[in-house]
Amino acid sequence: MPTAPADSDAPTDLLGLDFDALEQLVTGRFGAPRYRARQLWDGIHRQGRRNIDDIATLPAQLRHEIGAECIVTSLEPVVRLTSADRSTDKALYRLPDGELIETVLMRYFADGHRRPRKTVCVSSQAGCALGCTFCATGQQGFRRQLTVGEIVGQVIDMQRVANADDGSGESGITNVVFMGMGEPLANYDNTLAAIRIINDARGIGIGARHITVSTVGLVPPMLRLAREGIQVNLAVSLHAPDDATRSETVPINRRYPLSELISACHQYVEMTGRRIFFEYVLLRGQNDSIDHAERLGGLLTGLNCHVNLIPVNPTGDGPYGRTKRGDALRFQSELKTWGVPSTVRMEKGIDIDAGCGQLRARVLDEEGLPTDTARTSVA
Repeated sequence: MPTAPADSDAPTDLLGLDFDALEQLVTGRFGAPRYRARQLWDGIHRQGRRNIDDIATLPAQLRHEIGAECIVTSLEPVVRLTSADRSTDKALYRLPDGELIETVLMRYFADGHRRPRKTVCVSSQAGCALGCTFCATGQQGFRRQLTVGEIVGQVIDMQRVANADDGSGESGITNVVFMGMGEPLANYDNTLAAIRIINDARGIGIGARHITVSTVGLVPPMLRLAREGIQVNLAVSLHAPDDATRSETVPINRRYPLSELISACHQYVEMTGRRIFFEYVLLRGQNDSIDHAERLGGLLTGLNCHVNLIPVNPTGDGPYGRTKRGDALRFQSELKTWGVPSTVRMEKGIDIDAGCGQLRARVLDEEGLPTDTARTSVA
């Protein structure tokens, strides 16, 4: 359970506390009745109040006392963009220490549904240490872990955007995916704490089965997640059907090779009873041949899974081009012959640098700042 900082002089970020911790804070430190904790929680998570003084249901004196010792993480976008087809919004936030992170809101309209599915893609780290060669974030290096409040704050801010679509306040976020900047399972404790807060029905209330955690394949945290008893979706960034090819683009493969990773995926399915998702970014001439599709089919056959085939968003420093749609469809057809279900993912927000890390890289370049300082490697 996330708790207040150990330093009593440091302000407590209320957005980083789950309901029980918030209630303990309100009743213990401030001596208020328990129902005041619910009012504070509603103000922060349901109303999206960033200033404690704006939570009018609380008495002025209690607002003053809480405000003197606590904060609510407030993410102010330095850039907010909307795609030409209005399906995608992207925000670039500058954190108090100057770090930049990205969040994306994507709208998907399904036949027979009056309202769109609205998915928020959140970041879990500033930068990333894993160095995947096709990823704009991986090319920028690792900066630091995000706090629980900084993760939850992305969802709160995009909830305002989603609610504003039709003016009713009833068409908000339906799904959350941890597929933005960083490796969620490398920031395990904060990621899981944020998931539990986002999932809490007393607040934002995103169902666990509408939350997806993506990993590049950190095996021990994957199995730890399987034991948590929370029915989130797990998506594994695979990107190749053999160790030689995967190690060229995903350096962590040298630590957790495919035999170990796929074994962990089978264990995950057995432990949770949940289907596992594989993300496969198609890189022209690197991993998108029919031979690659055959090997991928053989690797995954018999596993309860679904493969998302994703045309790469090329980066300025990246060596890979986009797979042609016809080649992507042939790749998908080959997987079908192996009984492996797959989808060629719909492209969103290419005109607004919606790919992970792309907007941050562009803004840093425009500001004349380096994009790869403090690079670290775990491979």
